[in-house]
Amino acid sequence: MANIKPVEEASQDFTADLAALRDDVAKLSSSVSDFIRSQTAATTDTVTEAIDTARQKISDTASKAQDHASGVSADLEATIERNPLAAVLIALVAGILVGLLSRGRK
Repeated sequence: MANIKPVEEASQDFTADLAALRDDVAKLSSSVSDFIRSQTAATTDTVTEAIDTARQKISDTASKAQDHASGVSADLEATIERNPLAAVLIALVAGILVGLLSRGRK
């Protein structure tokens, strides 16, 4: 029975082990918090970059569409100026068709 530690010594060992375990848990908690913080920052940067890229693409596409619409409008104006009678006849036919379609059936 000489190998059995006295209760007081075992209690001190247990207290020391418990303190070491608390320190380890605190360090682990700190490490996990730091990791989560860094991952959150990296994810935020990635999402912000993706949003900026999407915003730029949308802006470019809108600009191209506006340029295309301006070009079509200019072409249409030029065609109307070259053939005003044909433009009036086309507008008349389109108006009649819209009128007939909007009347409905009775």
